[in-house]
Amino acid sequence: MIRRLQQRATEEQGFTMIEILIVLQIMGILILIALPSYLGARDQAAKRAAQSNLRSAIASAQTFGDDHSQSYVGMNLAGLQAIDSGVSSTLVVKSATATSYCLTDTVRGWKAYVLGPGGTPTMSAVC
Repeated sequence: MIRRLQQRATEEQGFTMIEILIVLQIMGILILIALPSYLGARDQAAKRAAQSNLRSAIASAQTFGDDHSQSYVGMNLAGLQAIDSGVSSTLVVKSATATSYCLTDTVRGWKAYVLGPGGTPTMSAVC
């Protein structure tokens, strides 16, 4: 039996259609298992990136307030980027009053918010 299988293996070249279909089915199953994990990790990374962008912008907003007698009136993206060129270009200053500000940042459809001063970035709308 083993001799016959060895002889057949040396005589034949290539794969049978059944072998190819089995390999494709196995690959499909592995993709179905891995895809949700990949998509979840990608979404989590986008959320973290949006929050990180806001953390970087908070320091610039505080500096803006210090330069303007603790007022945030007139704060905009260009002003924040003048203070720190690393501020994300996707950042939006939703509101800026004499005593507070609201910043948002969107990464791949995920929007993070921060209400300042003293706020921390969150994924739920606060302003």
